[in-house]
Amino acid sequence: MSMAASQPASESWSIVVMGVSGCGKTSIGIAIAARLGLAFVEGDALHPRGNVEKMSAGIPLADEDRWPWLDLLGSALRHAHEEGRGLVASCSALKKSYRDRLRDGAIGPVLFVFLDGSRAVLQARLAERRSHFFPPALLDSQFATLEHPGDEKLVVTVDIEAPVDTIADRVLQGLGALGVSPVSIKEKGTLK
Repeated sequence: MSMAASQPASESWSIVVMGVSGCGKTSIGIAIAARLGLAFVEGDALHPRGNVEKMSAGIPLADEDRWPWLDLLGSALRHAHEEGRGLVASCSALKKSYRDRLRDGAIGPVLFVFLDGSRAVLQARLAERRSHFFPPALLDSQFATLEHPGDEKLVVTVDIEAPVDTIADRVLQGLGALGVSPVSIKEKGTLK
């Protein structure tokens, strides 16, 4: 687990769980949201129909496909911040420019949780997954697009080769190492 240092604000927080397909964004996002008493937004549910159709056909998304999707998610983060509550969301957020777009859209502070794993582990997970539109053949395109967020502020990086509860524990420890108290998030970021 690694963290990039920063000076966090004392406002309501948004947490974006990110990484390539199959890394566990939804499972970990739901676990973190439950522990912090926050709402969870599944980023894939915000994809326009055309994006889903494209990926289902094995066609990687281009930046032009992603911008409207990222803007919708950024809007959800901003809305939560304006209401004074925290939010946990899943989003691949593979490039720094995508993460910056989410940061800009959110207005308030955004923490990123990068779920990092080996290609072999991810390929095995995708091969077992049955009810998702993302085909395993697109994994290589995601790795090609991925820009590791290690040097960015407010990022916690956690390896995915552990049970969900262990990973969630490591994420909360990582937040603490950044000077962001999970208790503070829970108190200031809960739904009103």
